[in-house]
Amino acid sequence: MLSRIAESLFWIGRYIERSDGTARILDVHLQLLLEDPWIDEDTACRSLMGVMGSFPAEDELARVTRSDVLKRLAVDRTNPSSIAYALQSARENARRAREIVSTELWETLNTTYSRMPRRLNDEKVHEFFQWVRERSALAIGITDSTTSRDESWQFFTLGRSIERTDMTARLLATRSLTEASGPSWTTILRSCGAYEAYLRTYRGMPSASNAAEFLLLDRLFPRSIIHSIQRAEECMSAIDPVADRVGHSNAVLRALGRIRNDLEYRPITEIISELPEHMEQVQKVTREASEAIRGRFFPTHAEPSWIGETS
Repeated sequence: MLSRIAESLFWIGRYIERSDGTARILDVHLQLLLEDPWIDEDTACRSLMGVMGSFPAEDELARVTRSDVLKRLAVDRTNPSSIAYALQSARENARRAREIVSTELWETLNTTYSRMPRRLNDEKVHEFFQWVRERSALAIGITDSTTSRDESWQFFTLGRSIERTDMTARLLATRSLTEASGPSWTTILRSCGAYEAYLRTYRGMPSASNAAEFLLLDRLFPRSIIHSIQRAEECMSAIDPVADRVGHSNAVLRALGRIRNDLEYRPITEIISELPEHMEQVQKVTREASEAIRGRFFPTHAEPSWIGETS
């Protein structure tokens, strides 16, 4: 497969997953601001934007509001951390790989991009986030049902798995944004679509230890960090069967394995006590894995990143 095509498929998967994950995180935290009058809106919004890699304007004296977060992280088409940017970039990468992307996927991404609003009515924010999740699920479902399990599907799924690891880590990092007023573990689980799966596994109301363990370490739930890492490792092994040799592909597996080993062998209580720090480390290692993938498979292109993306 041409590296250009492989790179586009990898980033289509990442951007679709990024739009879905960002919508879930914003939905939880913006709803929390409405429900809890004791939360300092400026502090919470600045922290949320920081976790999402989109820092407030240079004027530190200006108060950051819920509307600023919506503008920057939802509809700003020039901000690499926003939903609009992710949907726009997914469509652009699909256009570049048009000869291999199915007609159904192209039409889905094209329609989603064309219907993306340029501004949001505060009363319809929840409906917008739900729409983003539904469109992302549609794109992923079409890909899974219309793509042969060859290298094209593996690169798409590899991108999704890397991004899902990163986005789940960001979601968990936001748990401590507003200290005691942060979202409950029940809310965090619901935002991942994990609440019912959690209840079937633990058969009880969520506790901090059990909920964190489920989202970090459950091997059967597709949004857990461990499951996402395992899927990425499986894709790498399918794409490059000789990945155990010394080289770039080995660096990918080493980076992914470092996350997995750190989470599996560190006590869950220790992870919870320093959750933002551990999740920041997960994000750092996913960036290293992405860089190793770029070096191995897309050597002629600069890696798109959260800041200053070009793909």
